[in-house]
Amino acid sequence: MSESLMTPAEWYETLPTVHLSAGMLLTDHADRVLLVKPGYRTHWTLPGGGADAGEPPHACALREVAEEVGLTVPLGGLLVVDWLPPAGERVRPMVVFVFDGGVVTDPSRIRLQADEIDDAAFRPWDEIASRVSAATAARVAAAREARATRRTIFLSAAGRPHA
Repeated sequence: MSESLMTPAEWYETLPTVHLSAGMLLTDHADRVLLVKPGYRTHWTLPGGGADAGEPPHACALREVAEEVGLTVPLGGLLVVDWLPPAGERVRPMVVFVFDGGVVTDPSRIRLQADEIDDAAFRPWDEIASRVSAATAARVAAAREARATRRTIFLSAAGRPHA
């Protein structure tokens, strides 16, 4: 039998790829959620962003929080993993990780990344859905539940939770 086997490099080339981003759920002492308003979006979002090549999700979340709001926070548990199918100009699926960044004890330490973030504010949970995209609203709601239950939640397709 003379079958041609793929080299590992050839096999890896056949695998699908995804976009990866990560962010953090940060709250204040009044249990309000920290949102940021990027200058390049019409809506608010959690601090976070796209991973650099080869960057693990937790390192991305820590880096993005430091860049966007100037905070160095301890890495808490993984709260949410969200899978989004390709849509519009995004030709690959996206996987979004949300980690627990805990409570910001001194909000005066927040320093906005001037060239990317227009504003940041702590908002009550009941205001989140009216300020963020539907996907982010689903992530924030799941993150709240995951923080309370200490159990990671997987979302997919339209923010539907999966066990």
